[in-house]
Amino acid sequence: MKRLIARLVFCLLAMGALSLPSAAPPARPNILFIMSDDHAAHAISAYGSKVNQTPHLDRLAREGMRFDRCFAVNSICTPSRATILTGKYSHLNGTPVFNRFDGSQPTVAKMLQAGGYYTAMIGKWHLGSDPTGFDYWNILPGQGRYNDPVFYDARGARIYPGYVTEVITDLTIEVIKNRPKNKPFFVMSHHKAPHREWLPHPRHQALFANRRIPEPATLRDNYAGRADALREQQQSVFKDLTRRDLKLKPPPGLTPAQSNQWLNVKPTEVEIEENGVKRVLRGEALNAWKYQRYMQDYLACVQGIDDNVGRLLDWLKANHLEDNTVVIYTSDQGFFLGDHGLYDKRFMYEESIQMPFLVRWPGVVPAGTVVTNLVINCDFAPTFLDLAGQAIPADMQGVSLVPLLLGEKPGDWRKSFYYRYYHDPGHHNTRAHYGIRTETHKLIYYWTKNQWELYDLVKDPDELHNVYHDPAQKDLVKKLQDELKRLKAELKDDDQFATNQPPDGVDGPAPAWAPDFKPPRPKAAP
Repeated sequence: MKRLIARLVFCLLAMGALSLPSAAPPARPNILFIMSDDHAAHAISAYGSKVNQTPHLDRLAREGMRFDRCFAVNSICTPSRATILTGKYSHLNGTPVFNRFDGSQPTVAKMLQAGGYYTAMIGKWHLGSDPTGFDYWNILPGQGRYNDPVFYDARGARIYPGYVTEVITDLTIEVIKNRPKNKPFFVMSHHKAPHREWLPHPRHQALFANRRIPEPATLRDNYAGRADALREQQQSVFKDLTRRDLKLKPPPGLTPAQSNQWLNVKPTEVEIEENGVKRVLRGEALNAWKYQRYMQDYLACVQGIDDNVGRLLDWLKANHLEDNTVVIYTSDQGFFLGDHGLYDKRFMYEESIQMPFLVRWPGVVPAGTVVTNLVINCDFAPTFLDLAGQAIPADMQGVSLVPLLLGEKPGDWRKSFYYRYYHDPGHHNTRAHYGIRTETHKLIYYWTKNQWELYDLVKDPDELHNVYHDPAQKDLVKKLQDELKRLKAELKDDDQFATNQPPDGVDGPAPAWAPDFKPPRPKAAP
């Protein structure tokens, strides 16, 4: 009864049918959805980071709710964004890889817009088609660039002088400031950072330039007992980072084409200079140095994100929007920070699929709470609709997180979820696979290799010991395979894209104006 009353009160508030003696929030809350690109949860101090401090993101966790088990169901940028917009898995929204998103299909932005919300999209879109369902949009072409980024909207393109994280924050503030005041807003503020090539702002780069980053315990994982996929991948910190990634400078006298070719090489030795002394790094010394260089730049990019989240939170407070704005921070998936010797994402291992998910709504979401329920990015769209007091379409495959936000503990919450990755060989030679994660175990099937992995996440949280072939696990394997089959059928995955993936589109040719777009006199952002 207590749960039903709390739920009824929330719904009535959302519909404007109930007023309280105290200063109750307006009928429907504003929603500010902040998403970075490739930000690992374990690079946030609120999630126990051992490598950096993120005071402003920690503030969101302290004043709101931290979700410890939030996951992407296809850990790669474009598919995750399509899932967030549609509330559906890749095989139903038609975006399993880096292909063009069909913007004519229903999206949460269109539904909120039709329901009276002012909708806006700023920053990294990365879906190959122009945004639909937004009253305002201004996005980066493709991956975009870190410095003096190009943005385009329906009218054309322009350069915004400055650093991309700060530009996106400026644009977000400007949009909220100039919004129609008679409507609640739904604003998606999507950052490029900390995506590869990990180019930080100079002031943040200086903070990490001489800092030694602790190495993860699995940095030198030898992949014993695991599927061949780990040995075949090409996203190794030690083997696959290029001179460009490591910020090495080309020798003088090279042509631009020669410099580009030089930068794309994966070095097996590097000459560095420290305190005026030059030395050549090879072998283990080079491996250790590569990890430090990668992490210094990555974490410096994250620091820029943290600072700008803080700037945005301060602006909301100063402009009296804090109390009735639901602020959500997430990333489009996780990221390897040297875990298992890797960078990038894609694999179904924890560091890759775990998304940070922080939610603050003062006076409604209990401050400082932690949720351990299994949550997936299919849940985001239903949650936005529920917050807005709108109906959730039956064909959305996620569920609203509002009961969890209200502090409820639903007894019928999911006990497992389904994952599927398609992009094989892709940019990093990652084998296609699917599987399920339960509260205690993970089963992975590399269907192109016909190889399985099973991990006990309680005893083996680092996923080092594949126990699939252990005779003692025979009954568990059968149980998990049955659950995998059930979920696959329930979610209507009929292998639609298993052998016939759509052509890549997002990372293909840029719009004609994008590579050389140089207005006569670039103007500063308004």
